[in-house]
Amino acid sequence: MTPDQAAHRAATVMHVRCPDRLPEETYRQVLELLAELSPVVQALPPTAALVELKGALRYHGTDTRRLGEVLRVRSLSRLGVDVRVGIGPSITVAATASAQIPKPGGVLAVEPGEVSAWLAPLPVDALHSIGPRQAETLTDYGIHSVGLLAAVPPATVQRLLGGRAGRTAADRARGIDPRPVVPRDLPAAATVRWRFARHTLDGADARAALLDLVIRLGQLLRGRDQAARALTLTLTFAGDGRWEKTRRLAEPSGHDDDLRLIAYQLMDTAGLQRGRLTALALKGEDLIDADQVAQQISLDGAREDRLIAEAAVDRVRDKFGPRVIGPATVFHRAS
Repeated sequence: MTPDQAAHRAATVMHVRCPDRLPEETYRQVLELLAELSPVVQALPPTAALVELKGALRYHGTDTRRLGEVLRVRSLSRLGVDVRVGIGPSITVAATASAQIPKPGGVLAVEPGEVSAWLAPLPVDALHSIGPRQAETLTDYGIHSVGLLAAVPPATVQRLLGGRAGRTAADRARGIDPRPVVPRDLPAAATVRWRFARHTLDGADARAALLDLVIRLGQLLRGRDQAARALTLTLTFAGDGRWEKTRRLAEPSGHDDDLRLIAYQLMDTAGLQRGRLTALALKGEDLIDADQVAQQISLDGAREDRLIAEAAVDRVRDKFGPRVIGPATVFHRAS
């Protein structure tokens, strides 16, 4: 059998699960490792990814399970991160397999001829894409395993879950999932962080630190000629508690005024009272090139003046350093 024939008969979709709360920088490095195996990598933020290996088998001269083991070894040795790798003939089977691997990591491959027998005994909520409410509905009607779901007429499943959702669930239970792996990179992002020297309550110091992050993020974006479509604020509390929320901007921007408005709204949404902050992180997400942002005529003279002043301040910072000029609140906190 030639390598091409083997590829068509083998399970070639790889689903990779990274540890929860993996830092974005490390997640990007895992995606780079996947790109060493195949050019067809689909990022599934924040901690998962899909890989199509069909075209890569001839190049590597091995089978897909071996490539999964190679990925795990490289991830552990280079990044100190263990991963769970599921391999199957479709996205559903591969993703279901990766979820069945006990943490911290491992490789599980399901060949095309084994799909029905492997899926059948699994709880219905273990099938990838079946949500908690769908699983509850199916269980209430006695459909508690994937095998039973596959045996029920599709029309019955449609009546229980709804037309489209029912058709999808019935197909997936039978191992039918024609979706391809679509190459997709992780959207560009930029993150700035602040760590407090001591536990800090929401107030002047916390707001000044947030303003400092806004200014640093704005400088970073404008220096890279980029604009953010969304902002994510992450608050870290004493005891390692975390709060995180994302909000999209009305228009992509890298200007301090626009970033500050959304950042303050996010902080207000957190509803802090007596929470003791230890760190802040502000991330500009879904970045685009600044020249892609539509330029509209503004009738707001005050805003136009602020943008002119911002450009002048940027030139001063470029010449004398990033910390030579800024809002008085930030320098007061530093003193």
